[in-house]
Amino acid sequence: MVTTADAYKLKLGDPAPTFRNLPGVDEKTYSLDSFRDKKLLVVVWYCNHCPYAQAYRERMNDVAKDYGAKGVAVVAINSNDPEEYPEDGFEAMVQHAREHGLVMPYVFDETQQVAEAYGAVCTPHVLLFDQQRLLRYQGRFDGDQQNPKLGRAKELRAAMDGLLAGQQVKEPITRAFGCSIKWKKEHFVKLRH
Repeated sequence: MVTTADAYKLKLGDPAPTFRNLPGVDEKTYSLDSFRDKKLLVVVWYCNHCPYAQAYRERMNDVAKDYGAKGVAVVAINSNDPEEYPEDGFEAMVQHAREHGLVMPYVFDETQQVAEAYGAVCTPHVLLFDQQRLLRYQGRFDGDQQNPKLGRAKELRAAMDGLLAGQQVKEPITRAFGCSIKWKKEHFVKLRH
């Protein structure tokens, strides 16, 4: 039987893959090391056009605001192919972040190497790493798939609250849902070899 955990590339306890030189909409460049002083790191795959990502945008911002003072960093990564989806290109990201008041770093993974390393499956796909940058939670913000605008980020928040209190995450794996990552053609060529 295939479980939700089997569907993910990174397994609980795996270290966060290194990334570097990802351009942010704030004109800064980000790496995994940019967040080294944070107690927890939330990495979420996000984009401009996906209706699921948009439904979670406000909650994502709320998590960044509510937990920032507690030593938690949130970084939103867009890995979509801008040639096929120009609305997800970098200039559109800058405009999107400005229009919607994104408070966390919103970075562009143009090569898609970061998405491949982390095994990103959709937007949004959430991964939570502890202070040692070991994976402690993976999946969705919450389970309100029918009407995500009504939900609160209970599963992610519960995972962060548990880790900040020095406890194990009670529900460390949930099923992420949303729009698929818009891979470049080269991605599928690599998969065949």
